[in-house]
Amino acid sequence: MPPGLDSTRADRWLWAVRLTKTRAEAAEACRGGHVRVNDRTAKPATSVNVGDTVRVRVHGTTRTVVVTHVIDKRVGAPLAVRCYTDHTPPAPAQPPQPVARRARGAGRPTKRERRQLDRFRFHGE
Repeated sequence: MPPGLDSTRADRWLWAVRLTKTRAEAAEACRGGHVRVNDRTAKPATSVNVGDTVRVRVHGTTRTVVVTHVIDKRVGAPLAVRCYTDHTPPAPAQPPQPVARRARGAGRPTKRERRQLDRFRFHGE
């Protein structure tokens, strides 16, 4: 583990522990109100300390993590995971979607069959 710091910027920490792909993306998430530190909206320069709860919404998912180690340089994924404890609730299970199948060797669908498939796929009929 690299030596820990007392605190660092929120955007640097999010980037260093690989919750975002780039530091610019982390700063943009902060400016957009998608990052909360201890239930307060965080700006990119907000301090992150050990024990803080960070909630970040990136790529359509909300992650809730507790800071266990403060770093400001990007590290490998195995080390990055050890810098926080993930408290993100598991995603709800999606029921499997039915799959439309055609008989093998039946060729391309006719126009009528294609319309039926489109109705089945997009309208749930």
